[in-house]
Amino acid sequence: MLSGVGGCTSFSLPFQFSIDMYGQSHVLPYILEDRTGVNTASDFDEMYDRVFYRIARVPLVRATTTMIYEMGTRASRHRDTLPVTQPPIVILDFQEDESLGTISYLRPTGKTTELMSRYLKKTGLFSSKFMGSDGQEYRWSHRSVVGQEWTCTVGADHRPIAHYDLKPPNVNAYGISGHTLTVEEEYVHVLVELLASFTIMRHIALHNL
Repeated sequence: MLSGVGGCTSFSLPFQFSIDMYGQSHVLPYILEDRTGVNTASDFDEMYDRVFYRIARVPLVRATTTMIYEMGTRASRHRDTLPVTQPPIVILDFQEDESLGTISYLRPTGKTTELMSRYLKKTGLFSSKFMGSDGQEYRWSHRSVVGQEWTCTVGADHRPIAHYDLKPPNVNAYGISGHTLTVEEEYVHVLVELLASFTIMRHIALHNL
């Protein structure tokens, strides 16, 4: 079992509050904007600038290896011109034919690697589950909820805690895809794991695996 935030670190992510009409404060969910909508080349920047992630392939490493990096700033044209110097926090190493390979979490104490087929177990035609570093079972499903492209639930009661939504056709988006990944604040300690498993799920759907 993997440990720490996303199997990588152990720090707490920042909170963002809103105040309702009665003066009560509420913790806002993490809403990550998917910059391109491309599963192997995008940035997931949180709406309130709390976290920034980049998903990319590095041909010099391996053409079918997808890396997830934790970035310090929001994506921009200037930042995109700079080389990524920090190591990835997740490595998704697919086979040469794009079939499933291994998933690795990198953390200060070392690297943990597992077969994707063991890490993310299929539960249905369009759903799979994985065991989070917090000991809870998470399940991704495709179009199981109206209006959501992907939905993640937790536990035996299938409580919804994350979802990926496509841009509504009547909404304009400039410079970004308009798609968003939303994670409830209570589960940001596994945000990296959710992003990594979600990336694998999209890969499976894209390549009909």
